[in-house]
Amino acid sequence: MRFGKPEREPRATTKADAEGDTATPQRPEDETLPPRLLLLYGLQHILTMYAGAVAPALVIGGAAGLGPADLGILVSGALLVAGIATLLQSLGPWRTGAQMPIVVAASFVPVSAMTAIAADQGLPVVFGASLAGGVFALCLTPFFGQLVRFFPPQVTGSIITVIGLSLMPVAAGWVVDGAESGHPSAGDLALAGTTLALVLLFSRVLPGLLGRVAILLGLVAGTLIALPFGKTDFGSVPDGAFFALGSPLHFGMPEFDVAAILTMCVIMLVVLTEGASHIIAVGEITGSKVDAKRISAGLRADVSASIIGPIFNSTPGSSFAQNIGLLALTKIRSRYVVATGAGILIVLGLFPVLGRVVAAIPMPVLGGAGLVLFGSVAASGVRTLAKVDFDNNLNLILVATSLGFGIIPMAVPEFYEGFPPQVALVLHSGIVGAAIVAIVLNICFNVIGRPAAQDPPDIDGDELRTAGPGEAKYTESADAAYRAPGERDPGEELAKEAE
Repeated sequence: MRFGKPEREPRATTKADAEGDTATPQRPEDETLPPRLLLLYGLQHILTMYAGAVAPALVIGGAAGLGPADLGILVSGALLVAGIATLLQSLGPWRTGAQMPIVVAASFVPVSAMTAIAADQGLPVVFGASLAGGVFALCLTPFFGQLVRFFPPQVTGSIITVIGLSLMPVAAGWVVDGAESGHPSAGDLALAGTTLALVLLFSRVLPGLLGRVAILLGLVAGTLIALPFGKTDFGSVPDGAFFALGSPLHFGMPEFDVAAILTMCVIMLVVLTEGASHIIAVGEITGSKVDAKRISAGLRADVSASIIGPIFNSTPGSSFAQNIGLLALTKIRSRYVVATGAGILIVLGLFPVLGRVVAAIPMPVLGGAGLVLFGSVAASGVRTLAKVDFDNNLNLILVATSLGFGIIPMAVPEFYEGFPPQVALVLHSGIVGAAIVAIVLNICFNVIGRPAAQDPPDIDGDELRTAGPGEAKYTESADAAYRAPGERDPGEELAKEAE
């Protein structure tokens, strides 16, 4: 069958329309803001993710036995590649990027494997494995887009909730700040608590613009409060190079080891799964339409960090869940804000001295703000779950089981250590475990042998016509199977509307 297409798409009413001007219809993420707001909100995104973006470089560089100067090159490379990948993700040129407010930076998923490779074989093997794994993942991106039809609210809500919960240990770790005792000192706890209280206070009492940058104001205020107590040290800012061009291939040409490449290919499957979950999460938060082609394009931007990274001494990247929390909290949906933040990341990568200024923010201050950010991700997942019809007990079982699998690695980090290494690597991520369980149970409970009386999922006629090769969301037979007996073809309805 062939679906008809309306001659004109529905058009959003804009302020320019009311004033008599011609304006391009805008998606929520296409909102434009004045330059000063773009800079302010973009900086808030960068402050939110900076520590997480540079941490993998510091851990892997330490395992390779690098000195301070070489560590600085790894950090600058991580920021530079994060800026390039984020720019691709937010602007979406050449079918690379979801054109959504998503920040891409060095992923924590491959850190443990890369640490072992760096310690045994050196950084060139790490970068070679990253490059090969990135090419492997790039070949898979069109097919990952097809997963979108397997993500109804009971699946997406479970995954988003687990994403938020899985980030809580990160915030707690920032508050502990590496203390040997394993618990925060009284001073660090007070600093984190004060930052948290300030963020909540600013959110409550400050009007308009000031209330929207409560996180940024809380980070600045917390840093200033820490200064007289010796918790903030700007003494290292003058140390090191003032300007650097990324030092391409500083550690030599990538080297390719079969075992390292196979390990990285498995890791990239995890990165792709998390990336698809994050794109769907951002769609839920911003109210943006997420289809198969958009997920595929977004995953290509994530993978770009693995392909470009080895040139500039960086490791594989993925979308950052920290910034998803910021989106949920501030409700600022413009992708141009994130693109501006990408520009800041590139500047930080070219001017290491600026990165050292941002790095002076105390970790407990980041931890205090992180509790609000990460908690808002989990709250967004709960809001999505509110759309689910739990009168059907199978949906309740689906959500309960997926949440359980997602929390296991957080509750008992060593739980999967007895499994084969490849299996343990995948299941150690609570997000991936929850996603796999939710998707499989949804197929078993709601797709295979579904009763005819059950309401069919919505089918977008436009997507059926426009999906590209390898990215088709449905085939004609799948479309028919997903429609209840007697239900009208969505393409026929669109054709009738066009007439």
